[in-house]
Amino acid sequence: MQTNTLIHETSPYLLQHAHNPVAWYPWGETALNLAKQQNKPILLSIGYSACHWCHVMAHESFENAETAQLMNELFINIKVDREERPDLDKIYQTAHQMLTRRGGGWPLTIFLSPKDQHPFFSGTYFPPEPRYGMPPFREVLQKLSKFYQENQTQLETQNRTFSEALAQYAMPFSDGDQVEISIEPLNQARQNLEDSFDENTGGFGGAPKFPHLPSIERILHHHHLTRHQAEIDKEGLQLAIFSLKKMAMGGIYDHLGGGFCRYSVDEFWMIPHFEKMLYDNAQFLTIYSEIYQVIQADDSLIMEQELFQRTALETAEWVLRDMRAPEGGFYSSIDADSEGEEGKFYVWTPQQVEKLLDCVEYPLFAYQFGLSRPANFEERWHLHAHHERTEVACKFELNLAEVSTKLDSARHKLLQVRNTRIPPHRDEKILTSWNALMIKGLAKTGQIFARQDFVIAAEQALDFIKKTLWVDGRLLATYQGGQAHLNAYLDDYAFLLDAVLTLLQVRWRDEDLQFAMQLADALLIEFMDETHGGFYFTGHSHEMLITRPKSYSDDSLPSGNGMAAFALLRLGYLLGETRYLEASERAVRAAWSHILQMPDAHCAMLLAVESLLFEPHIVILRGTAEKLAFWQAECQQNYSPRKLCFAIPETAVLPEVLASKVSQGDIVAYLCTGMQCQPPITSLEKLREMMV
Repeated sequence: MQTNTLIHETSPYLLQHAHNPVAWYPWGETALNLAKQQNKPILLSIGYSACHWCHVMAHESFENAETAQLMNELFINIKVDREERPDLDKIYQTAHQMLTRRGGGWPLTIFLSPKDQHPFFSGTYFPPEPRYGMPPFREVLQKLSKFYQENQTQLETQNRTFSEALAQYAMPFSDGDQVEISIEPLNQARQNLEDSFDENTGGFGGAPKFPHLPSIERILHHHHLTRHQAEIDKEGLQLAIFSLKKMAMGGIYDHLGGGFCRYSVDEFWMIPHFEKMLYDNAQFLTIYSEIYQVIQADDSLIMEQELFQRTALETAEWVLRDMRAPEGGFYSSIDADSEGEEGKFYVWTPQQVEKLLDCVEYPLFAYQFGLSRPANFEERWHLHAHHERTEVACKFELNLAEVSTKLDSARHKLLQVRNTRIPPHRDEKILTSWNALMIKGLAKTGQIFARQDFVIAAEQALDFIKKTLWVDGRLLATYQGGQAHLNAYLDDYAFLLDAVLTLLQVRWRDEDLQFAMQLADALLIEFMDETHGGFYFTGHSHEMLITRPKSYSDDSLPSGNGMAAFALLRLGYLLGETRYLEASERAVRAAWSHILQMPDAHCAMLLAVESLLFEPHIVILRGTAEKLAFWQAECQQNYSPRKLCFAIPETAVLPEVLASKVSQGDIVAYLCTGMQCQPPITSLEKLREMMV
């Protein structure tokens, strides 16, 4: 069997292309030098293993001998896994937007000058024949090769202009030191999100519809900020509840196995793009646990409480069952396709379902999931909850408990049969940043729903990262097949620092606080922009690329700059460390003009803005194990994003600022706001009063 140089890589996505007739190279000096020596333009193809259209283009073009021959003759072909190399993906997605004036995506197909790797033409998926208003891929290859050979002087001039524009794109709009940080973008973001809210089906904007979970988190924070004002933001809370309810009932959620797909291709959350990503599900865990905590005392929302709790727990159980590596980390994704068809693993016919369920279960299940309605996915049925369980109970004149028991039994039976099907491919690389998000999600879910197994899984994932991906005081980005490699990015450090601070509030370990401090110091050393403030996406020791990204806005992940500023601020207040506080504030100031332009696109940065304007409340508990657990549960009972509560055992070895908060009898609480601390508190009633 023929192979190319990708056969030596660890990325499952790159290995999927190792037997293509295309002479693929991974990104690196070998391929870049070869392009210069032969004066051939570079065809850079960026994708990931769970990407449906990446598979389509691979099958149509990269596995085709004639197309491959043309690619090999005319170009040096480089294949990149965007999950391993988000630095390259960020740069060339930005370049694609600048070249085409429209959004990018995957596969990204971009053509570069061999001299300096600047792009001169870009697209995404190209078909083998004229289709969808696009030219055939072979024609694109021939025309671009000819254009490059005949216009090299013109392209050099274009590249210089493009380089200047790219550099300007990354620069701050104004002098951050002169700005006044105000509440204005918090209010504007809330208004913008309401303006883009879909009143019919929840979420923001139309199809294709993404969850935009940082936006919902922003709304929950805004609601919390208004809780003591004359007009509490009840409308915002309803917006969040409605959106999360529609997603949990929609086809974007796997009603049999748990977990969410990446996005919905329609506005109703009915038909997803079927890949499941670890980073999405990590954020879903956090937001469903938190929304449950917000509404847990509202008797009018009992059904929503049950739905949100069930969704969070099933998603966490799916992660532990299907996404957990034996080493303790979590795998990256599950493919959209199985047996060459997108979604085949997930869909049913009514006849298949009726055959598997008993005569009581089937009518209930069919009514809830619309099996009497027209097929919704290629003449088959993908499960989408058309009716709530209360509506099913009313329809069949049964009590809710009986309906829930029958529906859960039906779901279990179908899952058992589905598990015998040929499953989609699972990308088993372990990414530091995505694992960090999952550590946070599991810790938060474990805390709120008293699931110690989730907390243990989060702890074991953190231990895996410390053992395997933390080398000589620096993080590595990815692990696969026993090999950890690639310098970590800003997201790896920022997300992991935030995750460690979350886990410390669920259970205390001295070594984890020390690790948080090491992470924070390495983040400042490697990523901070000393001149303008903020943080670069790549470290100072990273390879030189055509630009050095420094982004403040969220995409499918929260902004690394936003999460770094937010986590550094909280750690800075906990330890009284002004270096962390100053770096956080400088990042906010550097991003300020970007934030004001479009605040709702910078929800992670707004977490730091909020923490600067409304300093966090930090509760330090010292005492016996039994008292610590009880008081911490009291402190963490309600949703309070400004509050951090750490239950520290008497035997802990602590840095000076925390060591001064000594035990007094069975239990004592120290309550600090920003840098100001109250006298020690030994009465739980007094602590409750002061935390309101």
